[in-house]
Amino acid sequence: MKFESPLLRGRFLRRYKRFFADIGLDDGREIVAHCANPGAMLGIDTPGALAFVEPASNPKRKLAWTLEILQANNGAGPHLVGANTNRANAIAAEAVAAGRIPELAGYDAIAREVRYGEASRVDFLLSGEGRPPCYLEVKNVHLVRGGRLAEFPDCRTARGARHLAELVSMVRAGSRAAVLFIIQRADVDAFSPARDLDPGFAAGFDAARREGVEMFAMRCGVTPEAIVAQDRVPVMD
Repeated sequence: MKFESPLLRGRFLRRYKRFFADIGLDDGREIVAHCANPGAMLGIDTPGALAFVEPASNPKRKLAWTLEILQANNGAGPHLVGANTNRANAIAAEAVAAGRIPELAGYDAIAREVRYGEASRVDFLLSGEGRPPCYLEVKNVHLVRGGRLAEFPDCRTARGARHLAELVSMVRAGSRAAVLFIIQRADVDAFSPARDLDPGFAAGFDAARREGVEMFAMRCGVTPEAIVAQDRVPVMD
């Protein structure tokens, strides 16, 4: 996933009102950027951290900048981390189209934002003649609390638990269902649910896995030019 415009470099100052972030650019300006991340941003919202923002393509947008990348250090040295959760689906789509997840390869069509279950939309619906459809949910991951283990979520997410239950219902109906955890950083070797931060999601994760919902995780290379899902990492219990 390449950025549409060159990113500008600065320093992260603070986040507030959930979707606002003050950034001090290297050229001396202080700007307010849209922070497209509904989570707690645990471990990456460090004041003074290196930050990269993208100018908005729509001149009428309320905030003229979007926070895209932050630098974080989990104890093993600084690494760039994708902070914009809205990028995860584009990164996932590229990975699936490129065949980087063999289990999801070979489908004829991929539809986005398809209604399913009781009150949900699945990120991708993969379909092809002669095989069951596959409902694919994408989750953005940035949390690393030590070592090289990525975790999700970084705060409680009732919506995430509901998605897992909806996927289970699809498996019971005879379809395939999967979750792809897009880890927007490269300094990880495995993925696990953050059981202490959201026991409800962890319980849903375990139940979904037992029911046959497939779990995949990919770490990404992150640069100011692009964020690309590079390779798979194991999904731990």
